[in-house]
Amino acid sequence: MNPTKKIPDCPVEMTLQLIGDKWKVLIIRDLLTGTKRFSELMRSVNGITQKVLTGHLRAMEQDGLLTRKIYPEVPPRVEYTLTETGYSLKPILESMFQWGTDYKNGLNP
Repeated sequence: MNPTKKIPDCPVEMTLQLIGDKWKVLIIRDLLTGTKRFSELMRSVNGITQKVLTGHLRAMEQDGLLTRKIYPEVPPRVEYTLTETGYSLKPILESMFQWGTDYKNGLNP
């Protein structure tokens, strides 16, 4: 966790502080299936810009949700992997998936 961030008293607020942005949730969704390169994330997270993806990956690394591994190659290869803390968000995303599915099914009988 980034030591400069204020930790809210409310646990829900803490969770939203870490993953309350739609892009972060989609990045986590894609990393739950395994390690990804930057270009893979750019392709899979529809509509995100390179600048926004870079910023979110850096913030998520600082918050301890993912790790970044740089390979000393030309051109450099960078891979992102969820940490144990990042993987612990899986039940939350599974619940969101189920809720979204149920909601869509209710709208389209």
